[in-house]
Amino acid sequence: MGARIHSTSLVHPNARLGGDVEIGAFCVIEENVEIGEGTVLGHHVVVRGHTKLGRNNRVHSFACLGEPPQDKKYRGEPTRLEIGDHNTIREYCTLNIGTAQDVGVTRLGDHNWIMAYAHIAHDCQIGSHVIMANSSQLAGHVDIGDHVIMGGATLVHQFCRIGAHAFTAGGSVVLRDVPPYVMAGGNSAQPHGINSEGLKRRGFSGEDIENIRRAYKTLYRTQLGFQEAKAAIAEQARTIARLQILSEFLASTERGIIR
Repeated sequence: MGARIHSTSLVHPNARLGGDVEIGAFCVIEENVEIGEGTVLGHHVVVRGHTKLGRNNRVHSFACLGEPPQDKKYRGEPTRLEIGDHNTIREYCTLNIGTAQDVGVTRLGDHNWIMAYAHIAHDCQIGSHVIMANSSQLAGHVDIGDHVIMGGATLVHQFCRIGAHAFTAGGSVVLRDVPPYVMAGGNSAQPHGINSEGLKRRGFSGEDIENIRRAYKTLYRTQLGFQEAKAAIAEQARTIARLQILSEFLASTERGIIR
């Protein structure tokens, strides 16, 4: 089945639309846009730049995808925005293309829930099954792991990372990396235990959760310095698979972690 385009929308003839795409009233779709089959755009959605949306996404009214980055160094390079499959992007969300100074691509994975007024800036790399609650804001070059949940109005500083399965409370201001599994909150964000409830919902066993809690205590509840704690967790990760992503995250942090 071909694309269904409302008569009031402006769609460039070179835009590539998959089967069963639906475009609502007063949308603007520019030349270098690709939209996968089954994706639905509500009214007044703008998709521009070199932007690719995968299959079965739902983009709500007044969202704006693929605008140039809010970076003074940007000089019109053909950088990209890539959005995967089965994402929900709610009203007034803004997702910018990347910059030539980084990887050149802003990426959003699959099965994400991006709530109203959220902003994903240039060169952000977002995994899958992520929830960004209303008015969450990501500065440029931010990396978000799979299954992260960000409470409403979470603010993330540029170049920060939030590891898989982490959770930020509403109004959190993230100025350093948040390790996987950790719950964080405050201004600036501080660690508040592990996201045990989220892990249970995702099928982590009681033993898994206890091992993660023990690693958290190694990192935050002992007198060990960061380097010593990192080494201790790396040793634990040799025999505990669930700790490998935590150990790798700690080994690669550049901004340091929340403490």
